[in-house]
Order: sequence, then structure tokens, then C-alpha cells
Amino acid sequence: MRGTIPGTETASTIDYWQVLKNRYGVILLTFLLVFMTAAVITSVMPQKFESTSVVQVHPSMLTITPTYRSGQVGLGTLMTRNYMENEFETITAPETLTEAAEALNLTEVWGMDMSEVLKTMSEIVIAVPRRGTDLMEIRVRHGKPEEAKEIAEALSKAYVARRNREETARAEEALEALDDELTLQGDLVQEHRKELTVLIQQYGIPYFDGRNSGNVGATEEAMYRMSQQKLDNYETQRDQLKIQIQKLMDTDNEEIVRAAAGLDLPENQVTAYWTRFREATDAIKVAQAEGLGLNHPEVIALQERAESSMENARSEVVTLKKVLETKLTLVDRQVEKMREIVDNKQDLTVELSLKQHNYNQAKEEYEQARMLYREMKIKQQEARVILKMPKTPITIHEKPKMARNAIFPNITMNLLLGAGVGLVFGIGIAFLLEHLDTSVKSLEDVERYLQVPVLAVIPQDVGVLHKQSGMSPDAEAYRILRTNIEFNRKNPDDNSITVVSGGAGEGKSTTLTNLAYVCAQGGYTTLMIDADLRRPRLHTFFDINNSVGLTNYLTTDLALEDVILQTPVDNLYFLPSGILPADAAGILNSRRMSELLQDVKQRFDLVLVDSPPILGVSDASVLASEVDLTMVVVQHRKLPRNMLMRVKQAVENVGGQVIGVVLNNVDVRSDSQYQYYTSYYTYYAPSGLDESSAPQQMTAPQSATTEKKTSKQENSSAEDLY
Repeated sequence: MRGTIPGTETASTIDYWQVLKNRYGVILLTFLLVFMTAAVITSVMPQKFESTSVVQVHPSMLTITPTYRSGQVGLGTLMTRNYMENEFETITAPETLTEAAEALNLTEVWGMDMSEVLKTMSEIVIAVPRRGTDLMEIRVRHGKPEEAKEIAEALSKAYVARRNREETARAEEALEALDDELTLQGDLVQEHRKELTVLIQQYGIPYFDGRNSGNVGATEEAMYRMSQQKLDNYETQRDQLKIQIQKLMDTDNEEIVRAAAGLDLPENQVTAYWTRFREATDAIKVAQAEGLGLNHPEVIALQERAESSMENARSEVVTLKKVLETKLTLVDRQVEKMREIVDNKQDLTVELSLKQHNYNQAKEEYEQARMLYREMKIKQQEARVILKMPKTPITIHEKPKMARNAIFPNITMNLLLGAGVGLVFGIGIAFLLEHLDTSVKSLEDVERYLQVPVLAVIPQDVGVLHKQSGMSPDAEAYRILRTNIEFNRKNPDDNSITVVSGGAGEGKSTTLTNLAYVCAQGGYTTLMIDADLRRPRLHTFFDINNSVGLTNYLTTDLALEDVILQTPVDNLYFLPSGILPADAAGILNSRRMSELLQDVKQRFDLVLVDSPPILGVSDASVLASEVDLTMVVVQHRKLPRNMLMRVKQAVENVGGQVIGVVLNNVDVRSDSQYQYYTSYYTYYAPSGLDESSAPQQMTAPQSATTEKKTSKQENSSAEDLY
């Protein structure tokens, strides 16, 4: 799954699809269990038959409103949002069910008392609307189709009868209440009429029925508004005069003349003198500009004209002040007099407006009461006519029929639901198991948690290569392993490698055998040492007796040539386990074992040592401390990650060096990401080569040494790689 577990990290669509492929068995099993459970439950459910009666619900035709409105048709009411809901409750109400049960005598038919009958009927009766219409279906579900039909028919009749009774009773009560209200309203009209008559006589206002009546104090109000307007005009004039006088008072000398000349008054002569003064001063400036001096007769004449105009203007300013003050005094008197007139008219207008208000209120109350009385009178007459008309609040459109087929249980729906639920549960369980599964699932898991490279990905069901005919495509995976081992070891002299695993059954021995076979094919003299003194297996791959081997060499004085055997494969040699000892760890943790490894490292290009599971016994830890490198075989989706981390820690605790991990037994059909690594094995696999060679057993260690030297000379290019 590309190193991503749904539920723990961000996952893509491909990751989710990979989970479904990996857990296909769990999903299928859960699906079948739930589906079969749904099928069994459906088969044992009791059958129920349904009979339906279709009725149309009309608005209440006998509901009476106290007043008449223009455009209203008849006396009925509109159907509100909850109208149909109320009708559903009416159908399933105990009163309606009781009437239907009594009509069918269900207490004797079913052998129950009425309370039990009503409880049973409430469970089998349901009322549902038809969308977009006023039609309603009364459905009855029962184990017997004939009884379902009879109950639906009796219930629809009981519902119609109850609605007719309720409509008639409600209308009679409403009509009686309307009569009482009409009497009270007539008394109220007479009372308001008397009050209005008293005011007409008291105020002297004429009243005409249906026309606008007189208005009290209309003339006085107009005179009051006119007086108020005049008062506002006088106050405005007064304010303007005060501003003009104040403007003259605030200035002096030439400025006061300039200010007085700017006043827009008909009797203002200052403006003319000021104009002459300015003309004279301008002429003096022109004369001086032409070169005339101050003592020139023309300039002197102009100066005298200017001084004369200014003197006359000042004299007129004094006169203007007196005129303005006289006008201000007159305007003040007019304002005071007009204010008195306004105050008097205001009091009179207020008094008349109060009378008008009382009159208008009495008139309005009388007219409203009289209009309401007329509407109620019309409504009373219409109600009496409608009460005499035939009433059909409920119409039965479709009578119930006897059902031919059972409506419950719905076999198709139940099976589809069971299939859907089973599929959902299966997928949910699959993702839950994937979330709880902490085993190694991808290359990224190995590199993230063990911090070592993945040397090779071995597909599932790979057998022993040297027993297969021809060049197997699976051998390409071990060639990749051989190449990665070469490029990941730092020292070219580190040629002794032990193969370990966390637990039994992870393919450790098979991986070692096939790796040794591929290395031997590549021209490297390779020695396999079966150091798994608990359950040795390497000898079974070559059909060799392991009665003499490693343990015999370590415990006796046998020569190395006496225990090393040549396999049927060229350049491939094998040191069997020998007789299994009681203390395997003690034998392996010896000086003779160390000397053995040092000796074979000098004689062979590659030494591969098989060991027992490292977490089960201490033998593997001893071997990891003696050899140069340790390769860990991890079976895909088997051991939890924490156990694999302990495998690496066990190797490092004894001073061993983990060169990498072989991810074994990968199901490339379900884990699509590994198809990228394995799809080219067949394409690039060599063909047409002969793997067979005659089996031969070494008779002396010297011959193995001699053959190694010969092999090194013949395969110098291969020696360059190692």
C-alpha cells in the first residue's frame, strides 16, 4: 500500500483499494454472514397483507366566522399545514377505532377485550397522504387478507360518520354563539348612537349618514395659522433690523460708512455718497499715476470732493441709525400685539380641536359597530342556509380490496438491505483490521521503522531454484538481492553473512539457498553453513544426509574437508548441521566456531550462514556477533513492527551489523505496488542457459581450496564485483 495505512496517515484512493484487495476474504465472509442472516430472518417473519381505503378530505364547510369578508367563498375554512396531520390522528384515535371494532364485533372474533382490540388495531392501522392531493390512504395490515379488508372498510365508514357528527355539532355551536354575539353587537350599536346624538346636540355639528359631516373650528384654525404666519414675519423683520443696527454699532470711521453703504434699504443715501467718495479717490490715484503732484489744482479739487463726499456719508449714517432704531421700535410693538392675538386664537383652537376629536371618535365607534353588526347579520343568514344544505366533509374514492400477495416482509428489500449492510460491515471490518494490523506491509514500513534498506522483494510461492527446470523468472529477485548486498556492504572483505528472522516459517532457509544458488551461478564460490542446530533444513533442499557436519567439526578433530560437501550446482558448497547437540548456543559460541568462520572466509568468495529465529533462541545472536554482516528475512504481513525492531536491536546488541532486509512471500496479485518490482523479472530473466551439473562430493578440504583458486582465476570479472 505504498507505506500508508488508512486511519493512521493520509491515504489515497489507491491505498483504500489496496486494503479492499488485501482483505477481500474478510469482506466476502462478512457479506455472506450478514446476507444469510437477513435471508433467514426474512424467511421466519410472519406474513402480513395490506388493504387500503382511499378517501378525500374536504375543508370544513360548517365552520362559521363571525364577520363577512369580500371575496370569501361560503363559510368554509382553509386547510392549514397541520390540517391533514390532525385528520391522521382522528382516524387512529380510540373513538374511531372503537366504532369500527364494534361494527365488526372484533371482541368476539379475536377473543379479546376492547382495550386489547384497540391496542392491536393501533398497531395495524396507518393513515398516509398522497403527495400533491387531498387524498388520504387508510392502510390496514393483518395476517389474514379478508380481515384486513373488513377492518379498512369499517374504519373508513366510522371516520366519515364521526366527521359528519363533529361538523354538524361544531356548526350548531358556532351559529348559537353567532346569535348571541349579534344581540350584543346590536346593543352596542344603540349605545354608540346615543353617545353620538348627545355630542351632535352639544356641539351643533350636523351628521349625515354615509357622507362627510361638518368640521368643528375649521375657520378658527385657519385664522390661527394666518396669525401665526404674520407673527413669524414680524419677528423676522425685527431680527433683520437688529442685525443691521448692530452692524453699524460695531464699526467706526471709514468702515462704518462702507458698512452702511452695503445695507439694502430704500432710504439709504449713504450708498450714493460712498460711491462718489470712491470715484474721487480713484481719480486722485489716476492723476498721480499721470505725474500730477499733491499740490496740483486738479488733485486738490479731487481731494476736496472726496472729503466732502465722506462728510456727507457720515452725516447720512447718523440719520440712518435713527431711522433703523425707529423702525425697530415699531416692529417690536407689532410683534407683541400679534403674539397676544396668536395666544388667544391658540386657546380657542385647542378647545375646538378637543371637541372635534370627541365627535370624530364617537362617530367612528358608531359607524364601526354598525358595519360589524351588518356583517354579522349577513353571516347569520348565510350560516342558516348552509346548515340546510347536504354536507360531505369526507368522500370515499376507493373501497378496500382483498390483498392477493403479502406486503410484509419485503423479501427483495430485506435481501438488498442485508447485502448493503453486509458489504458496509465487511468493508468497515477490513479497514479496522488494517488499522489494527501493525505488521510490515510495504518497503516504506521497513525503511521507516528499521532504518535499513530493503535488499529485495521476493514474490509468494517461490520454490527452490536449483530444483526448477531451466532459468526460473523468480531467480531475478535473488539476482537483485545479490547486487544490493554487494552495493550495501561497506567493506569488500565482509563476505560472511548470516540470515536471520524474527520467527519460524518466514522463509529464511529458502532465501539463503536460492541466494547461494544465484551467487554460484554468477561464478562465485559460495559456502552454505547450516548453523540452525534446532531445526536444520538446508540438507533437505539438496537431499543430503546431515549426520556429519558442523557439530562434528566443532566437537571433534575432523578436518574441514571432511564436513564440507559439494552440491549438484557448480561453485556451491554446503556444510550440514551435523548431529543436533543439547547445548547449541554453547557449541556455536566457541573459539573453534570463530576459527571456522575465519578459515572459510579465506577459502570462499561468499559464506552464507543459516541460523534459528533470533527472538526464540540465543544461537542467532551468537552467529550475528561472529559473522561480518546480518541479513534479516521478513515475511510480508506476518510479524508486528515492534518485533522486527527487536530483531534489529538483538543483532546490534551483540555487535552485529544489519546490512538490510529481504521482504519475503509478497502476494504481488493483491499488493499492486509490488508488481512494479516483480513485473520485470520474467521480461529480463535470462533464457537458454543450462543449470545442470553433475553432483560431486568433496573428498578433502584441499580440493575445495584448489577449486576455489581455479574458479577465481576463471571468473576474474566476477571477483572484481565481490
